[in-house]
Amino acid sequence: MQLPDRAATSRRAPDLAGRRIECQTLDRLVRMVRAGGSRALVLHGDAGVGKTALLEYLAGNAAGCRVARAAGVESEMELAFAGLHQLCAPMLERLEVLPAPQGDALRAALGMTVGSTPDRFLVGLAVLSMLSDVAEEQPLVCLVDDQQWLDQASAQVLGFVARRLGAEAVGLVFAARVRGTHLEGLPELMVRGLPRAEARALLDSVLTGPIDDRVRDQIVAETRGNLLALLELPRGFTVAELAGGFGLPVTSPLAGSIEESFRRRVGALPHETRRLLLLAAADPTGDPALVWRASGRLGIGADAAAAAADADLADFGTRVRFRHPLARAAAYWSAPAHDRHEAHRALAEATDAQLDPDRRAWHRAHAAPGPDEDVAAELERSAGRAQARGGLGAAAAFLKYAATLTLDPARRAERALAAAHAKIQAGAFDAAVDLLAIAEAGPLSDLDHARADMLRAQVAYVGNRGSDAAPLLVKAAERLALIDADLSRAAHLDALAAAIFAGRLAGPGGDVTTVARAAASAPPPQRAARAPDLLLDGLAADYNQGYAAELPLLRTALATFGADMSTEEELHWLSWASVTAMRTWDDEHWDALSARHVRLARTTGTLSELPLALTLRTYLLLFVGDLAAASSLVDEAHTVKDVTGSNLAPYGALGLAAFHGDEARAAALLDATMQDVNRRGEGLGITLAEWSNTVLHNGLGRYDAALAAARRATAYEPDLGSMAWPAVEIVEAAVRAGAVDTATGACRRLSEMTGASGTQWALGLHARSRALLSEGDEAERHYREAIARLGRTRVRTDLARAHLLYGEWLRRERRRGDAREQLRTAHTMLEAMGLAAFAERAGRELRATGATARKRTLTDSPGELTAQEAQIARLARDGLSNPEIGTRLFLSAHTVQYHLRKVFTKLGITSRGDLDRVLATDAATTAKPEQS
Repeated sequence: MQLPDRAATSRRAPDLAGRRIECQTLDRLVRMVRAGGSRALVLHGDAGVGKTALLEYLAGNAAGCRVARAAGVESEMELAFAGLHQLCAPMLERLEVLPAPQGDALRAALGMTVGSTPDRFLVGLAVLSMLSDVAEEQPLVCLVDDQQWLDQASAQVLGFVARRLGAEAVGLVFAARVRGTHLEGLPELMVRGLPRAEARALLDSVLTGPIDDRVRDQIVAETRGNLLALLELPRGFTVAELAGGFGLPVTSPLAGSIEESFRRRVGALPHETRRLLLLAAADPTGDPALVWRASGRLGIGADAAAAAADADLADFGTRVRFRHPLARAAAYWSAPAHDRHEAHRALAEATDAQLDPDRRAWHRAHAAPGPDEDVAAELERSAGRAQARGGLGAAAAFLKYAATLTLDPARRAERALAAAHAKIQAGAFDAAVDLLAIAEAGPLSDLDHARADMLRAQVAYVGNRGSDAAPLLVKAAERLALIDADLSRAAHLDALAAAIFAGRLAGPGGDVTTVARAAASAPPPQRAARAPDLLLDGLAADYNQGYAAELPLLRTALATFGADMSTEEELHWLSWASVTAMRTWDDEHWDALSARHVRLARTTGTLSELPLALTLRTYLLLFVGDLAAASSLVDEAHTVKDVTGSNLAPYGALGLAAFHGDEARAAALLDATMQDVNRRGEGLGITLAEWSNTVLHNGLGRYDAALAAARRATAYEPDLGSMAWPAVEIVEAAVRAGAVDTATGACRRLSEMTGASGTQWALGLHARSRALLSEGDEAERHYREAIARLGRTRVRTDLARAHLLYGEWLRRERRRGDAREQLRTAHTMLEAMGLAAFAERAGRELRATGATARKRTLTDSPGELTAQEAQIARLARDGLSNPEIGTRLFLSAHTVQYHLRKVFTKLGITSRGDLDRVLATDAATTAKPEQS
C-alpha cells in the first residue's frame, strides 16, 4: 500500500487495504449523486491517518461525475475566500446564469468587482446555485481537503452549502483533522488507523531489512495504525537500529513524531534545497512560477529541486506539492527566523502588487523583523479590501497584524481598535475583547474612547441582549456629547433599546428609567430632527414624563420614517419603529413599517436583521388574523436562524402556537423561550412569553391560568408600553376568574394608554375591556362601540374576539337570537383565521344557544405534506418563482422544483394554478406577507 498522489485520476482507484467500510460509504455517496441526489460528508481523523487517500479513492471511483477540488493551507487561513476561489475558479463561467444579487455577491467575494460588502449567506446561496447549475449537465463531486485550514470566510460558505444541499446531484466531501464548528451536524465518518494486520503489512512493505517481531508490534501499537506514521517513522534509521529497536524514539505525540521524521529528512538535504523548500512552504498558492521568481532573487538554482523530489518531500511540477502538510510545516519551522523572513521578503518582491496586493502585503508582514509603518499601512489597505469583499475574519487578521507592526503608541491603539471592530463583525468576541484592552492601554482620543465603549457594549449586547450593554452605551453617549452630537444621540437610542430589551433583568445602571433620564440630557441634533431623533426624544419623554408625553413625537417619527435616511440606517432602526407602532396601537404604520423591514432585509441580504424583521411582521399578521401567512414567516425565520445561528428567541413561533391554541407546542416553546431569555438577560422576552401564555389560556377558557400568566407578564411596571397587550388580556382573564378588583385596576392602567393613543384599535380594545366590567345597557353600548371601532382597523382577531365576548354576554342575558348572530360571526371568523381554541369556545357557546357550529373542511397545510413542502407550496401559491423561493428558503431552484413535483403528486394537481384551489386562503383577512 502506498500514499496516493494528490493529483486527480480518471481511472478507477483500487480498493484501499483495511478501508472496506470507508470505501463502501464513499461508493454509496457516488451512487446517490449519480442518481440525482445530494450528500455532504465529513471525513475526520488524526493527521496522516489516510483521509487524503480516501479522497483520492473517491475521485478515482467517480466515473461519470465532474470532480472539483480545494484544499486548506495553514499559511493562507487569513486570506478571505482563498479556499472558495480554488473550488469555484473552474466554474466561473456560470456566474452569468445566477440571479443578479447572487452573482454580484460572489463576484465581490472573489475580488472580481468592487461594490457593497456581500452578505456571506448570499455568497453561500450563489455557490449553491452555481454547483446546482454545473450538476445539471454532469453530476458533481467536490472534494475539500484539510478543511481545518480553510480561511474562515470559505469555511462558513462551504459549511452553509453543505447544509442546504437537496436534489442537485452534488456531493460535497470534507477531510479534516477535527470536525470544526462550520461542519457541525453534517454526516460524518471517523477515519481511524489501519487494522493490525493491514498495518503490519504496510510497515513490512517499506522496511529495507528484517525487524524483530516485538519491535514491529511496538511500532504498530504506538502509531495506532496511522498510515503516514507507518510510512515515515522507519525512515532515517539503519537496518540494525530497526532490527533491535534501539533507534526508535520514546513514545511522543503522533503528529509531533511524524513531523520530527520529516524534519530529520529536511535537515539531511543540501543547503540550497532546504532554502527552496522553505520558499515553497512559505507560499500557499503552489504556483511554481512565483516560487522560481523568488528563488532567482535568492540565487537558488533549478537543480535544487531534484533532491527534494528524490527525498519524496515535495514535487516541483505543474504545481508545487508537498507530500503532506506536516512536510510543509517541517520545511518551514525548522528554518531559522532570519531565513523565514528572507523567504517571505523574496516572495513579496516576486508577487505582482497589482494582481495580488493582499498576498504581497501578507508576505511583507511576515518578512518584517520588527515594527514597520510602511508594511502596517499596506496591511490596513488590505484589510479595507478584505472587508469590502465580506472577508471580515481576514480584515480583522490584517488589522491585528498592522497593530503589532506599529511603533507609535497612539497609531497602534487606533489600529487595535479597528481590529477589535472587525473581530466583532466576524463574530470573534473573545479576540475583540483582547484587542480592546490593547487599544485602551494606549493614548486614545475621546472619540476613540467612546468607540471602544460602544464596541464593548456590542459584545455585551450580542451575549445578553441588554443587561450589560445599556450602561456601556450610556457611557459612550456621554463621552460623545461634546464631540459628535449625532453619534451621541444614536448611542443614547441604542442604550434605550438595550434597556427596554433588558427590562426586569437589567443590570446595575441599565434599567430603563435610569437610561431614559440619561437620554433626556442628550445634545440636540446637529441638523433638522429626523425619525431616529424623534424616536429618542419620544421614548425618553415616555419614561420621564409619562405615556401621553411621547405620542406627538413618536407619531411624527413613524410618519416620516425613512426620510433622509440611508438603507443601513433604516435597517438599524426599523425594528424600533415597528415596536413603537405596536406600543402606540398604530396598526397602519406597523403594517407598512414591518413590511418594509422584511423587504429591505431580504433584498439587501442582511440576514442578521431578517429574523427580527420576520418576527415583528409575524406579530402584525397574528393580529390581522392571517395565521397562514404568519406560519410561513415563522418557517422562514426558523430557516434563517438555522442558517445564520441567530440567537433570537422563538417569539413568533410561540405567539403563533398561542393564537392557534396549540397547548403542547406552546408549552414547549414557552419553556425554551424562558430559559433562553433568562440566560441572556432579555427581560422583555418574559413579558412577551407570558403574554402569549395568557392568550393561549384565555382561548382555552382556563381563566385562572390566564390570570396567573398575565400577572407575571405585567410584573415589571416601569415600562408601561410593554404592558399594553398584557393589560388587555388580564382584564378578560380576571373578570372570568372572579378577580374584579384586578380587572378594574388593569382597565384603569389600560385607559391611560388607550385614551392618549386615540387610535381606533386602542379605543376599541378599551371599549371591549370596559364592557367586560359593565352591566346592562352600558355593557352593550361598550360592546357595540368596540365592534364598530375595531371593524375600522386591520386587527381582525381582536374584532372576532369582540364578537365572541359580546355573544357570550348576550347568551347570559338570555337573548339567544342576538347571541347566535354574534357567536356565529365570531365562530366563522375565528375558524377561518385558524384561532382554533377561540373558535372552539365560540362553538360551545353557539351550541348552547341551540344553533349548530359548522366546521370548515379545508386546511392551509395539508397533513400529507412535509413542513418544507407546505412552505414551498404556500410560497408558490403566493406567486413566487422557483429562484425566488430558493432565495427565501436558502435552497437551489432545482431543489425547489424537486419538492414542487412531490407537492403536485401528493395533492393530485398538475400546475401552480391549482394551488389556490387546494390550499385554503383566508378571505376574512386583508394583509398578506410582503413579497420581495
